[in-house]
Amino acid sequence: MQTNDIKKGMRIKLQCGWYATMEDNKKGNIRMATVEGIYTEMGSVYAHDIVSVQVDGQWVSVEHNDKQKKCKQLNDSLLG
Repeated sequence: MQTNDIKKGMRIKLQCGWYATMEDNKKGNIRMATVEGIYTEMGSVYAHDIVSVQVDGQWVSVEHNDKQKKCKQLNDSLLG
């Protein structure tokens, strides 16, 4: 599944291992989600940090488009 196909209300798993609920129907590099981490809070997440999505009770891996891959490379190079 492409990250752009993830809709509001879907459960996602992030690269760090935390789970979240998608809060928008947008497309692109940045999405809004309620993240259940140390605290539960709503905020922006990079689309390239989404690794899987729950569809009909099954976890499906996520594919990233070229722009999202380029954003990840830029982010990784800035963080070192």
